[in-house]
Amino acid sequence: MRNHGQSSDPREPRPVLTLWAAVVAERLGHPPDTALSLASAVAGTAARAKARRLGLAEEQDEAGPAKPDGPRRTVRLLGREIPVVATPDGLLAAEPDGKPAKPGAVAAYVARAFGDRLAEVRAAMEALAAGLAPEELNRTGFRLYAAFRPEVPPDVTGWGAKAVLDLDRIRSAAG
Repeated sequence: MRNHGQSSDPREPRPVLTLWAAVVAERLGHPPDTALSLASAVAGTAARAKARRLGLAEEQDEAGPAKPDGPRRTVRLLGREIPVVATPDGLLAAEPDGKPAKPGAVAAYVARAFGDRLAEVRAAMEALAAGLAPEELNRTGFRLYAAFRPEVPPDVTGWGAKAVLDLDRIRSAAG
């Protein structure tokens, strides 16, 4: 399996988590564009949390720019509440500025990261996801990801390090 680089930019999600979150979102019934935008938000929040944990980023006010009055619509995915906005093409994750995320950019990122192995990796993830009821998958999906994600050093030396994704770990994660 070819190496799949990890991002050195906390705003750019890691490809393995991004693809896994998209697979989970699709299993929950979200259309592909919605799934990709939600996946990018999940991976982005995970990357930012890791950057803060490692001391690579400072704690920031998560409120960001002014929010609209009233309750915001969210979608729960892999333990995270993702703000969403309605668009003519359906629901998409909301960027911090409130604008809809661009699923095409996420798809291109994942395609670049996995190259010609994308279909094979996606198929392994889809098989794992299919083995669980959607609600159970959403509840336990991040733990499954932790069981198969590529190994990198847990300290700052692992930030941005390239890692090898082992498809057998994905296939055996439900075990």
